[in-house]
Amino acid sequence: METTPTSKRKPTIRDVAAAAGVSRGTVSRVINGGHWVSPDAKAAVDQAIKTTGYYANAAARSLATGRSNSVAFLLTEPQHLLFADPTFSLLLRGAAQELSQRHMTLVLLVAGTPEEHVNVAQYLGAGHVDGVLLISSHESDPLLESLIATGVPTVACGIPLGHASDMPTVSVDEIVSARTATRHLVERGNQRIGMITGPADTPGGRYRLVGFREELGDNFDPNLVEPGDYSMASGAAAMAALLERAPDIDAVFAASDSMAAGAVGVLRKAGKRIPEDVSVIGFDDSGLALTVEPPLTTMRQPFEQISSEMVGLLLHVIEGGTSKSVTLPTSLVVRDST
Repeated sequence: METTPTSKRKPTIRDVAAAAGVSRGTVSRVINGGHWVSPDAKAAVDQAIKTTGYYANAAARSLATGRSNSVAFLLTEPQHLLFADPTFSLLLRGAAQELSQRHMTLVLLVAGTPEEHVNVAQYLGAGHVDGVLLISSHESDPLLESLIATGVPTVACGIPLGHASDMPTVSVDEIVSARTATRHLVERGNQRIGMITGPADTPGGRYRLVGFREELGDNFDPNLVEPGDYSMASGAAAMAALLERAPDIDAVFAASDSMAAGAVGVLRKAGKRIPEDVSVIGFDDSGLALTVEPPLTTMRQPFEQISSEMVGLLLHVIEGGTSKSVTLPTSLVVRDST
């Protein structure tokens, strides 16, 4: 018995143009980034794409344009931190949303080991993506040198130490933010103020300590500073060390909410009341701050805006535009921990 397949014809750009009431050229420009298209026309094309079920032939378009129409989200940290640190997932979600609106693909790359560094460098050097969103950076990281050498367009989240002039960046004002957090503790009447820093080879680890020192001035005590790695466990270990050295400590500024949460746990086990005995302030306001008891005072980073600015800058550079850097403000969110 002979059978006849009942496949439905795939929609084309012509179908999308007809549904949107625009030219095929307008549809093509929307699909390839939305440049030189009015907001109304872009909205009409986006709706028509959904209605018709059209999707571009990525291979054909790549051959025609010399581009992959994809961007890498590059995290140079151990894999478990992608899930353990809420800031990374917020940035990942924001970047994915921004790129999906432009009909582009986000490729997740994690390079936390030397082997992963080599694999990622080879992948990027082969031209598999049009650009890179560099989400974390460590000073003297060889992967930074590889990125610069390959010439792949890159935008960094935070100022990469030693490479500030080599790529555009989107960052918060780390020093001003740290000064604001420290000033809040001083204005509460705290006098023995400690800090749990991030890694010294990261921009947040270095510049938040600078702001802390600047705000305290002559009252800065290096004995009240303990390093961490942004994780909750490191915050707990740092707080325990600070308490042992300075049992009269009455406030702590942690360079991340995760470390602040770890510090709170240690303080409570030590019988310290928060904030009556020790005030605690974190950094990020990524969602974790509200789960701590008491809820954390913290410096809020505008994660959605950071992701949006990074994607916009990167696509501008990919199109041949002049690179630039953006600095965004943070805001103090006062809760029960202070």
